[in-house]
Amino acid sequence: MKNSRRYLELLAPAKNADYGIEAIKHGADAVYIGGPAYGARAKAPNTVQDIARLASYAHRFNAEVFVALNTIFHDNELEGAREIVYQLYDAGVDALIVQDMGLLEMDLPPIQLHASTQTDIRTVEKAKFLDQVGFSQIVLARELDLNTIQKIAAETTCNLEFFVHGALCVAFSGQCFISHAHTGRSANRGECAQECRLPYRLEDAQGRVIGNDKHYLSLKDNDQSANLRALISAGISSFKIEGRYKDLPYVKNATAHYRALIDEILLDMPAYAKTSSGLVTYSFTPQPEKTFNRSATDYFVNGRQADIGAFDTPKFAGEEVGKVTKVAPNFFEVDSKIDLHNGDGLCFFDVHKELVGMRINTVEGNRLFPNEMPEDMRRGMTVYRNRDHAFMRLLEKDSATRKIAVDMRFYETTDGFGFCVTDENGLSATALCQPEKTPAQNPEKVAASLRENLGKLGTTDFELNALAVEISQPWFVPASSLNALRRDAVEQLEQTRQVGYQRPERRTPGNPPAIYPEDTLTYLANVYNKKARAFYEKHGVKMIAAAYEANQELDEVPVMITKHCLRFSHGMCPKEAKGVIGVQGTVTAEPMTLINGNDRFTLKFDCKPCEMHVMGKIRKPVLQMPPPQPLQFFPTRPKP
Repeated sequence: MKNSRRYLELLAPAKNADYGIEAIKHGADAVYIGGPAYGARAKAPNTVQDIARLASYAHRFNAEVFVALNTIFHDNELEGAREIVYQLYDAGVDALIVQDMGLLEMDLPPIQLHASTQTDIRTVEKAKFLDQVGFSQIVLARELDLNTIQKIAAETTCNLEFFVHGALCVAFSGQCFISHAHTGRSANRGECAQECRLPYRLEDAQGRVIGNDKHYLSLKDNDQSANLRALISAGISSFKIEGRYKDLPYVKNATAHYRALIDEILLDMPAYAKTSSGLVTYSFTPQPEKTFNRSATDYFVNGRQADIGAFDTPKFAGEEVGKVTKVAPNFFEVDSKIDLHNGDGLCFFDVHKELVGMRINTVEGNRLFPNEMPEDMRRGMTVYRNRDHAFMRLLEKDSATRKIAVDMRFYETTDGFGFCVTDENGLSATALCQPEKTPAQNPEKVAASLRENLGKLGTTDFELNALAVEISQPWFVPASSLNALRRDAVEQLEQTRQVGYQRPERRTPGNPPAIYPEDTLTYLANVYNKKARAFYEKHGVKMIAAAYEANQELDEVPVMITKHCLRFSHGMCPKEAKGVIGVQGTVTAEPMTLINGNDRFTLKFDCKPCEMHVMGKIRKPVLQMPPPQPLQFFPTRPKP
């Protein structure tokens, strides 16, 4: 919650508990992870036991664990979802990231709720409503600019979370139904088929081909490294890294990168503090361009940009190495200034515009010997490196250490000595000993002996910041006594931190209930169960359509709504053309068509809010799918 001192949170992804632990080690203030079911990344589930292990580790550093329970629920899944929430609460989870408003109408433990990006928070009115109904943190739409974020911050009291790194969904989150329409795999149910990453042909209203075999719905990756200070000033307090499907090197690299940037900001802005404890040291220099990315864009934070698409490939091409100058049967040569290594992964676009990869076995100057010589390599082709072997080897090892700074005080008592350890959060523990007080024969060595023995913190979570010695004269204290003092005090401090950890409190919804900004909801509101319907009715909504996944929308409707505009990216935006000298006639937002095989999507352009609507309809086989069945492996908790 907001108070006189603002706290900044670095939020990292965790495919599993081990990834989450590494994210904490590399500087995350919080991690988000999928639970046993009902997460928007269905292929990244985790057991409650593993999540409990992650929470136990995170809480050692006052870091938090959020579980993504952010799908929409069928009626017969509500009880299973309720049971999971209780299990997660018992496991020590700090907050749930949710999309389905039906959860707010259920009997839940007092666990904090965060509004998922799937709730599509693009307006001040929507953000204000979610703030008033009990959400402690809301994930703002990636498409927002700084001005809108600032307006939302002025009208809300909850924490504002924003994606700063990783893959970008081309659609407004929660507003994409292409996957369900074509395959029955719903993005809102955690099973997106990623049809946005497919190649398409683009035609104008007259059927003329504008481009062919391009990934027109695929975007570059998000990178807000240069905008963190501006986002803080606008009101963002939680900085989220995308990537619950990403590999461990990506998580380590991205987390370390943003930890370093935020820590630098904290040094300049003493009114801010991080939400967790401990400082991290690394065995590598973070370089986010070295792990998976589709090049970088800051999207709409500073207004609409001309070059946000990753149209050539949705894969990771990497850094440009140089041009091919010679091709031989078992090697090729490149004109490059980059230092290449044995084991590097290189790639290039072949004559079919497909990205082809290879592993380099041996590097001899500018001559490279791959494990298998590509057939389509030609002189003049550009080669890229998407795996820097030397860098990846650093990340595959233990690459970070996180320690909590402690101040120590060794002092004299009437009948012995005392030892007090105080951590950076102000928590203390004290141990006493009563050895025989014997004047030191070598007074010069006393201070060194005390620091050496008391400062041996080894594999604990602590490291010595300062040691104060308060004694009347140099005394000889056996090393065994000093070691015992240290062990007792550190164990007590660990227990104090564990017992003293407090999970964030659940917010109480406003009373009377806040009124929703609209009184009519279409399928775009994703209302899939009776509890969600009851929620919106309680908050003043009169007409509520069923979710798209209920298969009610049989006609052609927008199956994707996006801020990405293909007219703009091809220099055909009516707003941009207006008043431009040399433009003949009137440029209008005529529809376009995207074509992939037998699939044709009409693109309609709503220029007032600057949105592109991808029109489509449900394929007939989807209509024959049975409704989801309740999960059977969760014990039923008696209702109160």
